[in-house]
Amino acid sequence: MKTPDNIRQAVPFLWVSDMDRSLRYYVNDLGFEVSNQWVPDGRIEWCWLQLGGAALMLQEVRKNHLDQWFANGKPGHGVTIYFICDDALTVYRDALARGIALETPFVGNGMWVVGMSDPDGYSLTFESKTDVKEGTEYSD
Repeated sequence: MKTPDNIRQAVPFLWVSDMDRSLRYYVNDLGFEVSNQWVPDGRIEWCWLQLGGAALMLQEVRKNHLDQWFANGKPGHGVTIYFICDDALTVYRDALARGIALETPFVGNGMWVVGMSDPDGYSLTFESKTDVKEGTEYSD
């Protein structure tokens, strides 16, 4: 590909089992904003979420397809989305204050690593550069 300035953004698309639950998690708990949505029959079935320069799309699986969708286990299994930010520890403290289940932050590859999972099992990792020693675990 010889026109890299033509590509502007990659946006993960996540299938979710319960849009209301996912919106509570991403909007209420993590602070994303809904910037676009598809609302057939008066209920959001697809949306574009934005947090700073990061974006996600969520689409609810139609109820008559849930069995097929879950046939191979939890939908988010094996999927991790990395958010590179200025201060991952701020994300950690904010999420902790909201009662989100989190892993203990640590330094890996010269970055603070803050990990959590969404309601469908997608792994979300927020990272920021640091000079702290590799392998250090965060403590208050």
